[in-house]
Amino acid sequence: MLKMKRSNHAATLRAAGWGMVILCLLGAGGCGSKGPVYAEDHQRFLRIDTAIEALRRAYVERDLDGFRDQLLPTDKVDRLERDVALDLQTFKHISLDITVERIMIDKDLIEVYMHWQGQWRREADDAPIRDRGHGRLQFVGTQTVLLESADGTLPFGISGRSVPQPASPPGPGG
Repeated sequence: MLKMKRSNHAATLRAAGWGMVILCLLGAGGCGSKGPVYAEDHQRFLRIDTAIEALRRAYVERDLDGFRDQLLPTDKVDRLERDVALDLQTFKHISLDITVERIMIDKDLIEVYMHWQGQWRREADDAPIRDRGHGRLQFVGTQTVLLESADGTLPFGISGRSVPQPASPPGPGG
């Protein structure tokens, strides 16, 4: 089982990209070695990072088909897909940042532990709904990485749990 943990400097690591981080962890690139020691693992980490970013980007860009393309068609992700569809119908503007805390790989099973924060707006001039949380994304695959299940407090499905109702006008004497 391979484990990878990002430091608390996730924004810096995201800016540098997983590639350099993985190269350093595997003893390559500008870290004093001639090349990746575990080139297959390096490529797999890149595919995992690409899958996570594709999910985030499809969600933020309100691309339901693009989001579905990242899912393994199983009953486990049907609810997630419905929740995302409702979010995309509810909100016109979505902003989401995902920070990977840890990746664990056991054969073709991949577990990604993440933190996230986001903002959702029905219209551009509406006050945003802000939320954050952490969860686990479970992917499968080696050459193609697809989301098999997800749990925890996830950003997907925010419309079902955080949509504020309009304030009712004060009653008499209130």
